[in-house]
Amino acid sequence: VKKNFMGPGVDVPAPDYGTGEREMAWMCDTYMSLTSGDLNSFACVTGKPISQGGIRGRTEATGRGVFFGIREACRVTEDMRALRLTTGLDGKRIVVQGLGNVGYHAAKFLEEDGALITGLAEYEGAIYSEKGLSVDKVMAHRKETGSILGFPGAQDLPKSTDVLELDCDILIPAALEKQITAQNAGNVKAKIVAEAANGPVTNEADEILGEAKVMVLPGSYLNAGGVTVSYFEWVKNLSHLRFGRMQKRAEERAYRRLVQAFEGMSGFTLEEDRMADVTRGSGEEDLVNSGLEETMVGAFHQIHDTKHRYGTRASLRMAAMITAIDKIATSYNAAGIFP
Repeated sequence: VKKNFMGPGVDVPAPDYGTGEREMAWMCDTYMSLTSGDLNSFACVTGKPISQGGIRGRTEATGRGVFFGIREACRVTEDMRALRLTTGLDGKRIVVQGLGNVGYHAAKFLEEDGALITGLAEYEGAIYSEKGLSVDKVMAHRKETGSILGFPGAQDLPKSTDVLELDCDILIPAALEKQITAQNAGNVKAKIVAEAANGPVTNEADEILGEAKVMVLPGSYLNAGGVTVSYFEWVKNLSHLRFGRMQKRAEERAYRRLVQAFEGMSGFTLEEDRMADVTRGSGEEDLVNSGLEETMVGAFHQIHDTKHRYGTRASLRMAAMITAIDKIATSYNAAGIFP
């Protein structure tokens, strides 16, 4: 702070591996004590508790973003046909390495959307079941026993990295970097590798997977959900207004008038609890999740279009980098930084 390395308009830290709401609250509190009187001090960091300027939906945002990105990729018919997969997530066999905040939420959202979680890994080992695993039941078992190993109906695997070579449709490395390397990339049987960690696939491994026609969804795109919602939190802190506060009641009144009009025409009346459910307006978490979904879906298609523009020479990883550079250059040009 004293060197002006961080602040609402300078650099805004957010949580990552080994940090969370508590650490962000400590940082925010310290910043505020050093900069008394700064009206925007809550915007100095993101990922804070709700009571200290945080935003609803931030905790699960990265995992939810991973889910949105994978779901959108699986909707592209020609890509799925090339991989000999059906469109959609229903029935897709998914393996997840890492059950931290990102891996757990990604697996949970994918499971809820109809995917089959067949393999899970943590540092103590891995488990596999071709019939599928309940993520929440596995987590409850781990809380009770201290390990995911020994989960009823699942096969234990001795090493966490063993799951990387399981037969599946989608592999999600959500642990640490450099998990898929030139040494084991040739053994990957997944048709899609979704980078939910930071750099889990090395450049050499990416080339090997590309030659094997494996789709790699790059982490620079796929795990950006947390950063996206951190931006929403930052905007909320600068505007000093909670998302949804201005429109929630107005939406509910408009929806209620619409339903009442249908009631008048049909002669059918909804019970009040059902009426309240049908006419509920958008709250902060609804708007955050909607904004995250729109961002992830739009970004995927921008990257996908860039890949097609460069043809077979470009992977999705390269296309994501080109798209990012194009955006930076465009903004710099608009600001007159480049001639």
